[in-house]
Amino acid sequence: MRGKTIIVTGANSGIGKATTVELLRRGGRVIMACRDMKRTEEAAQEIRLETGPDSGELLIKYLDLASLKSVHSFCEDIIKEEPRIDVLINNAGIYQCPYTRTEDGFEMQFGVNHLGHFLLTHLLLDLLKRSAPSRVVVVSSKLYKYGEIDFDDLSSERRYDKAFAYGRSKLANLLFTCELARRLEGTGVAVNALTPGIVRTNLGRHVNIPLLAKPLWELASRAFFKSPEEGAQTSVYLACSPDVEEVQGKCFADCQEQKLLPKATDQEVARKLWDISEVMVGITM
Repeated sequence: MRGKTIIVTGANSGIGKATTVELLRRGGRVIMACRDMKRTEEAAQEIRLETGPDSGELLIKYLDLASLKSVHSFCEDIIKEEPRIDVLINNAGIYQCPYTRTEDGFEMQFGVNHLGHFLLTHLLLDLLKRSAPSRVVVVSSKLYKYGEIDFDDLSSERRYDKAFAYGRSKLANLLFTCELARRLEGTGVAVNALTPGIVRTNLGRHVNIPLLAKPLWELASRAFFKSPEEGAQTSVYLACSPDVEEVQGKCFADCQEQKLLPKATDQEVARKLWDISEVMVGITM
């Protein structure tokens, strides 16, 4: 990855941080795109210590995916400052949070996990095309299986179930991957998704575990959950491996292509979600 520039959203913890470490070790130039700059500065120091002086270059940049204004500002700076982007890794995510809205009024999980990354990718597409061969990597989840796309209530104004809302946002990630891959066919930009599995991260901070059960939960997570480093392997594979350089619109787990449920590859739904997402984020063609 020496000489390549990679953007990783949500790079200051969990899978994003582990992905950043591995890409730096391979000589990549990584831009950590994060909201909490204090935590990001601390994470960057830890990463630099871990990877050593012979690793790639590490930069940090403010990005709040819950704010369309912030996404626009981030992309304007990237386009102005960066001659090329080789890989965009849409990694950041919110998991089962209480009902809240983004700055622009969207349900938080759908707004951050799908719409924020939708706009981010759209605004960087021309630069990605000019940088071809380049890649877009979308981090989804196997919990997409429990989500449904309700076009009449995408912001959960009628009913909010935090687990269902997360599943819907992750299903939206896969439908976005499907439609983006179709639109970018022949451009030299490879687009693929992944499901990392159950990983020990702070993503589940909004999940309430009874106090007495916490020691058992901690023990079980260490025994059965993947480490962030293990969870990051497929992200790194899709960002780096020559084996997937020309693969388009697929989903991977444990570095192997996965068969998705039909609802995750429904081209008609993917196109409709794309069109509605454009309206929601204010894209005018």
